[in-house]
Amino acid sequence: MKTPNVNYRNTPVNGLNIFYREAGARDAPLVLLLHGYPTSSHMFRNLIPLLSGQYHVIAPDLPGFGYSDKPDHLDFAYTFDNLTKHIQGLIDQLGLKRFAIYVFDYGAPVGYRLAVANPEKITGIITQNGNAYEEA
Repeated sequence: MKTPNVNYRNTPVNGLNIFYREAGARDAPLVLLLHGYPTSSHMFRNLIPLLSGQYHVIAPDLPGFGYSDKPDHLDFAYTFDNLTKHIQGLIDQLGLKRFAIYVFDYGAPVGYRLAVANPEKITGIITQNGNAYEEA
């Protein structure tokens, strides 16, 4: 069995460098993987190759995590709203039209905000320990 290629990319979004992993055919159904705390897209290193045979997979590092920029907390509000703003910027920049989201831990409040803001784009929500209460 051939091992799928995983591409490691960086792109500027709202003044920050956002790192993401990407694999799978671009014309396949898309899954956006949103990691938890204190991890990064690295937590999906084994899952991405498994999914990429049938899906186009994108797994960003949230700002402050992994290989994405980590601005000083005095200059950047580390709120779920602000993290969402940057991932929404990535979605817009990449031109993502329809996708499922996989959410875990910190990725859940970000993913749910994305779903509320983009209901026409969301094909499904897969959650693992995803907080679904107002404070999150």
